[in-house]
Amino acid sequence: MLIIGLTGPTGAGKTTALEVLGELGFTVVDCDALYDELLRWDESLKQELRGAFGDSFFQDGKLNKKALGKLVFADQKAMARLNGIVFSAVGTAVEEIIEKSTARGVVIDAINLVESGLARRCDFTVALTAPAEVRLRRIMARDGIDEAYAKSRMAAQKSDGFYKKHCTFLLENRASSKGEFRQLIREFFEDLMENMEE
Repeated sequence: MLIIGLTGPTGAGKTTALEVLGELGFTVVDCDALYDELLRWDESLKQELRGAFGDSFFQDGKLNKKALGKLVFADQKAMARLNGIVFSAVGTAVEEIIEKSTARGVVIDAINLVESGLARRCDFTVALTAPAEVRLRRIMARDGIDEAYAKSRMAAQKSDGFYKKHCTFLLENRASSKGEFRQLIREFFEDLMENMEE
């Protein structure tokens, strides 16, 4: 079974790429969504987060991700502490999904694919990037956040050079529409599959 890692900065088009890969017969693992799911039922994860950051980030038993985000994006030690907790919980959950999958393959979408160690689990990795001004507009509209918070999120992420160094492929999303980008992604992965199956 083929395991593909998908990564890149926020706002580059990974969600669209995942839709296409799902249509191509892959089990799609969105690590952000998986983390949100774990926060709903995994009491040990919640307990670890409380131990590291205190009860003030929880309201009615739910983690206030935006408040915690403001803390960790401004404090590298806090970010490292959060990542250590999250990478472990999500990594375990991803392994369970891979073991149960009967699909053509599994695609793992993780913004921290390399840093978390999940990249080592993949047959190859693809990083999607896009121009910074395009990404800024997309994430403000998508997440309903202001420009200052969007820029702080972008500043906390890795540069294109990091992805070029650590990923098998680097694709820049300069498509003029979602439809055009979907077609480019479909052609890229179909060609890749064809070459790998030869």
